[in-house]
Amino acid sequence: MSITIALVATSGLAFLVYYICWCLFFSPLSRIPSPGILFALTKWRLAYEDYKGSRTRKIYAFHEEYGPAIRVGPNEVSFNSLSALRTIYGAGSGFERTNFYHMFSIYGRRNMFSFNSVSQHGERKKIIANSYAKSTILRGNNARIIEEKVQKYLELLEREGRQNNIFLTLHYFSLDNITEFLYGHFGKTGCLDGVEKDRDLLRDVIAPGGRRLSWFAVHHPKLTAWLYSRTGFMGCIARQFYPMQKPTPYTGIRNHAMAAFQAFSKASPAKRVEHSGSSVISKLWKHHISDKEDGLDDLDIASECADELDGGTDTTSDTLMFAIWELSRPEHKRFQQKLIDEVQSLSEDDANFNANGIPRAEVTDKLVYVDAVIKETLRLFAPIPASEPRSLSKPITIDGYLIPANTVVSMSPYNLHRNARVFKDPHTFNPDRWVDPSQDLAEMKKLFWAFSSGGRMCIGMHLAMAEMTTLLAAIYRKYTTEPRDNFGLVSPGITSRFEVFYDEKCSSMREHECQIEFKPQ
Repeated sequence: MSITIALVATSGLAFLVYYICWCLFFSPLSRIPSPGILFALTKWRLAYEDYKGSRTRKIYAFHEEYGPAIRVGPNEVSFNSLSALRTIYGAGSGFERTNFYHMFSIYGRRNMFSFNSVSQHGERKKIIANSYAKSTILRGNNARIIEEKVQKYLELLEREGRQNNIFLTLHYFSLDNITEFLYGHFGKTGCLDGVEKDRDLLRDVIAPGGRRLSWFAVHHPKLTAWLYSRTGFMGCIARQFYPMQKPTPYTGIRNHAMAAFQAFSKASPAKRVEHSGSSVISKLWKHHISDKEDGLDDLDIASECADELDGGTDTTSDTLMFAIWELSRPEHKRFQQKLIDEVQSLSEDDANFNANGIPRAEVTDKLVYVDAVIKETLRLFAPIPASEPRSLSKPITIDGYLIPANTVVSMSPYNLHRNARVFKDPHTFNPDRWVDPSQDLAEMKKLFWAFSSGGRMCIGMHLAMAEMTTLLAAIYRKYTTEPRDNFGLVSPGITSRFEVFYDEKCSSMREHECQIEFKPQ
């Protein structure tokens, strides 16, 4: 027995020595700068940064110290260069999403966002791409939806008070937009109209415990799935170990999404046409069939719509919140005035405004300074600022380094958007940089990555931009804005995966809160 134990211990020690030597000296990745031995030896060193909510800022600091390529795990490399961006994320690169994205599967089904392969993503995207095309968004029924929600937002300000937490009211705006866009009348919400049951859908979205759950879902996916699937007596025990007690984030929204799908699927063909119009669900339904091998079944369609509902809520509202907050700060009043001057310059005629006096989405899309404000907001506060991991099934050389097959590589908007060589004073909010002919606009646009790039670029980009340009133009034609409750000095904060993002230049932060006062002009 003692000999057996000794052999096992010796074998274990030998394997450990081999593993350490391989990671530190013989792996092709050993040539890449690493911020510490532990990062090169174990993925749990970076997982610890995830747990603390400091991953993105820590990787940014590492790039500032070690250069555009750093090894952050035994099998993971972070890049921060334009050449790497083109190699990894460019159209036809061959890189695919990693299993990290499986956490975004819904109802047990993967969707366009969580598919690993380029081919699966491409096939699904073909079905709904036209719904998200810029020409489709800016005209017809989709433009009407956006302009109607903008009008309702202005009515909410007058009805419920021009001093409010815009984190919540902007979520109402984005949720009402995306639900009608996806489901037509079958699932559209009435948050802006004051429907409390619809407003309650956001309650679990803003729960801070969601960050802990995200960490477990990524780093312990099987354990997390097992815990939440227990029922009966085992369920009672499992509840004591939940990363986050139910309801977990997006539970309400996903229940609403399933109810909307069921209402649509049970309706007659005539009712579907009458009440869903050009909605995304109607496009997906054309490919519905009970035999999954030949089309999309119920859960495929339900998962796709629910994922787009998740993705179309926080991203737009968080960007709008930061844009209004930055414009409202005393030191940025000149930027607010430039935006006001531009939207006030629109002539009062039917070509520019709808029957209710709301700027047309097609018109606001052409407003240069409004676009500059949104671009600058997205540069500093990209709604998904963290790493976007990819892998390739064959070896490749990136920025002079040999990257073995199946190595995880990633880049992040947070890092790219703070490149001091391209963006002067990169931590400073300055929309003027996007309209200043002395700036290298071509280089800035190459590094602007708020919507990703290549074949996996955000499909909802044009919808989000239309919502943001139209609302900002309407607000600043009617109001000026100022911070309340010391929010000129306090930064609002948003939750993204494991982290809270905010303006680090501020001395303090309040998560999911931004108090703004709207004053009639």
